[in-house]
Amino acid sequence: MQHDYARHLTLPNTHNVRDLGGYARTHGGITQWRRVLRGDSLFHLSQVGRDQLLAEGLSLVIDLRGPGELASAPNPFADDASVVYRNIALFDALSPIAIADTPFDMAARYRDALDRCGDRIAQVLGAIAGAPEGMVLFHCTVGKDRTGIVAALLLLLADVAEDDIITDYALTATLAAPMLDRLRLAARERAVDMAHLDLVLASDATTMQAMLAHLRNQHGGIANYCHASGLGIAEIDRFVARLCH
Repeated sequence: MQHDYARHLTLPNTHNVRDLGGYARTHGGITQWRRVLRGDSLFHLSQVGRDQLLAEGLSLVIDLRGPGELASAPNPFADDASVVYRNIALFDALSPIAIADTPFDMAARYRDALDRCGDRIAQVLGAIAGAPEGMVLFHCTVGKDRTGIVAALLLLLADVAEDDIITDYALTATLAAPMLDRLRLAARERAVDMAHLDLVLASDATTMQAMLAHLRNQHGGIANYCHASGLGIAEIDRFVARLCH
């Protein structure tokens, strides 16, 4: 049966849950729908939304957030026997808590994440490769930075063109606009530097372009990066089979 899938899943009380399916692969074929999802915080997800994900076949949730975020906004699937839940804290310096009030260069943060977090990135990719049958959802708080890095690497492994990967990254600016507006409003009440906050919340194409260039130039591309981080060929093949076949 033919399905018409939407990239953005309009789940109650979420803004940035979307599908990595439907992207053209440079050597033919497309990534498959409802295999791997990326998302923002699920803390406010209603029971209706949870039931919708389970009905779509959700089998694994990977939470990329750190301890402080988990304490203030627990994951509704953490104690749900219907799915496997994994918490793999990817890179604390990319959490909103860590970057809200400090000067930074977001592209430099992404490059730093690649350089310093290969073992944890490999854990995430390995967890997806070895996931139970069904749909995988990985997420952080906004679904932009830690989630964006992982999504970009997954799409590279799936042989998706860099232009499409950059477009996927930049979608947060549109889809998560209501959530970003709330964060800006809360920041004004705390007298946060708004110009700085806008830099923190941006999902500019140039940021992802810089990360992908760093991956090529400093790490020799996605395959070399994965192998250096401890992922074997069999794991990579299993992931590609999950998303692409």
